[in-house]
Amino acid sequence: MPELPEVETTRKGISPHIKNKRVKEVIVRQKKLRWEIPNTLSEDLPGQAFSAVDRRGKYILLQSSKGTLLIHLGMSGSLRIVEKDSVAGKHDHVDIVMEDDKALRYTDPRKFGCMLWQAEEIDSHPLLANLGPEPLTDDFDGAYLFKQSRGRSAAIKTFIMDSKVVVGVGNIYANEALFMAGINPKRAAGKISKAKYKTLVACIKEILTRAIKVGGTTLRDFTNSSGEPGYFKQALNVYGRGGEECMQCKKPLKEIRLGQRSTVYCTNCQK
Repeated sequence: MPELPEVETTRKGISPHIKNKRVKEVIVRQKKLRWEIPNTLSEDLPGQAFSAVDRRGKYILLQSSKGTLLIHLGMSGSLRIVEKDSVAGKHDHVDIVMEDDKALRYTDPRKFGCMLWQAEEIDSHPLLANLGPEPLTDDFDGAYLFKQSRGRSAAIKTFIMDSKVVVGVGNIYANEALFMAGINPKRAAGKISKAKYKTLVACIKEILTRAIKVGGTTLRDFTNSSGEPGYFKQALNVYGRGGEECMQCKKPLKEIRLGQRSTVYCTNCQK
């Protein structure tokens, strides 16, 4: 599933091609995604210009004066810029054709993503209303995370992946940040010190920033808006390396299931 760095890479890639440009036409080939695409998208969006291309967590928000298009890439979705007359493939479900005859094409083999239209203030949308702070902002710091963790018995990895606590720390980057911080992913969130949380927040910010710089991680179907893969996979220390040597102590990395997610860590380096 595309995580925050992949979504941010996509946002940056499409923005120069659609921001402040007017929509000529919306072509919907498949309405039934995770939620059905509303008819109002095709009715209200043509003639509008995208004044902002934003992101909230893993959601891309295309804002116009008439409303906001909310996009989630699901498990295998992608957005690319193509020529208007480019032949659509089996899984190319939506084209948003711009005034210069370039099209923003939404592709989703598994159809777990969504494209929703909201005329009202977008922050009130049910998918966004209860989200925690963005991890790369000043609102997300060690003191905040420590306070949120008090009384929590959930494993620290599960805790930092809770979008109500902080958005966008998906499985890959949770594994990597906990390794960098030297924290065992099974430790109870409420048992970790404020000093350790300060370290963990710094590691989360560093891991996500580095991943964004190289275009995310190449896993399964993900490529960026130009069709190029992300390269952060080359820098992964633990994720996907269960049974291999720890890059720090050379002991075998342990792989378990935690919160139904693959979790890899070093029993020696992470306490």
